[in-house]
Amino acid sequence: MNVAENVARGSRLFPDKPALIFESMSFTYKQLNGAANRVANGLRRLGIEPGDRVALMLPNIPEFVFCYLGILKAGAIAVSLNVMLKCDEVKFILNDCEAKVLIVAEVSRENVPPACRYLRQVLTVRDSAGRSLAALSESGRFASLEELMASASSEGQAMDMEPNAPAAIIYTSGTTGFPKGAILSHGNVVSNSYAANHCCRMRREDKFLLYLPLFHCFGQNFILNAGLNVCATIVLQRRFDAVETLKAIADCEITMFFGVPPVFIKLLALPASGWDLSSVRYYFTAAASMPVEVARQWQSRYGKPIYEGYGLTETSPFASYNNDLQYKLGTIGTPIENVEMKVVDAEGREVEPGEVGEIVVRGPNVMLGYWNRPEETERVLQNGWLHTGDLGKTDAQGYFYLVDRLKDMINMSGFKVYPAEVERVLYEHPAVREAAVFGVPDPEKGERVVAHVRLRDGWEILPADLQAFCRERIATYKVPQVIKFVGSIPKNPTGKVLKRLLREREMGLPVVGTEPLPVSG
Repeated sequence: MNVAENVARGSRLFPDKPALIFESMSFTYKQLNGAANRVANGLRRLGIEPGDRVALMLPNIPEFVFCYLGILKAGAIAVSLNVMLKCDEVKFILNDCEAKVLIVAEVSRENVPPACRYLRQVLTVRDSAGRSLAALSESGRFASLEELMASASSEGQAMDMEPNAPAAIIYTSGTTGFPKGAILSHGNVVSNSYAANHCCRMRREDKFLLYLPLFHCFGQNFILNAGLNVCATIVLQRRFDAVETLKAIADCEITMFFGVPPVFIKLLALPASGWDLSSVRYYFTAAASMPVEVARQWQSRYGKPIYEGYGLTETSPFASYNNDLQYKLGTIGTPIENVEMKVVDAEGREVEPGEVGEIVVRGPNVMLGYWNRPEETERVLQNGWLHTGDLGKTDAQGYFYLVDRLKDMINMSGFKVYPAEVERVLYEHPAVREAAVFGVPDPEKGERVVAHVRLRDGWEILPADLQAFCRERIATYKVPQVIKFVGSIPKNPTGKVLKRLLREREMGLPVVGTEPLPVSG
């Protein structure tokens, strides 16, 4: 078994069919498979062996697809890094997973750490000006991916892996303030691809629009791998842009459209006239709860429902679907094939329909565990069940509903932000005495990041100064959009911050201005 058999099968059956379209470039299944083989053979020449970790820090460009598939063909483990991460964040992940090779785009050059314990080689992808880091570096650490591929054979086969062999590590923000890597096996990803194919009725004739980040499990597995698995055509975009996305739908005759709720909200804000969406037969959303009113508006305007999925990185990501049998507005549907879900109380007992508890998941989609995190793995994987940290309920027909989150995680446009990680950075500033980070509802992004901060005596500082401090150390989407200086932060008798109370107080308050605020006592 190997996830990359999807492109190899396409190459055998439909060698001249377009597999990947990107801007003015098009790659057939044969060409895509050959490019992946070149990467695999090049990595082997660098000494990469089965089980070694190879890190990818690339935006949505064809090289991401070449390298991801090539890494898997070589039997190595693909470690996807968010391209918005900064140098310290990148260094932590590279050291944590003991990556031997990093493949990075020129635009991310400044965030390549000067030294990592296990890193042997950095392979770089040329930017639009055609420059390579190999020409800019004197240290010898950098080499050109293009040159590596050019000197490698396009022939080869994917290494046969056991179903439980790790295929990918996707890092998520950790509750301790440090990211943790969810290990997805070849069996996890392959089973999820087939489930997506079945539930969404994906076909070889389909054209998928892929603007969601490939480093994210949604884009990587649910769209890319599932699409290649049915030999569909993937139309790749660098990022979401409402106008460019609508143009691509019409120009490329997209048939399946995947997005997160903020995408549909932004598209609904545009005039309905002037855009041709007639080619789209299917809409799908995941990564955050879809507001019922938005789904109603979309169906009213375009005559088709937005089908909804639920899952986590830890479930590869697909877990439930609304629905291949009967669509029910406002739910996350029922478990996908071969997957079980239930709602349990604090003692792990299944609750009755209508009662709220934690959603737990069991099945071939559930990750192997967190990389080098046995205690955290043991906390979330209990007796074969993954504890999601999401609160939900079921109805009499067995449909699941999301109610709230058990964790403090903030979900901003589908990106997960853990308050502990942001608080850790805020505490590094000498002015900060105490900090509490939490999320509040946002009509477009789902939630926005808010920080209440107590300053040390004698300090005067602008909120913008703290935001700039954070921006240098963490990805931009994690930086608090609102920073409010306060005299105290509410806690319970055991000293735990009452974030529910903070959220209630903050909702509806205006964004902090640029004038200096009084120093808190």
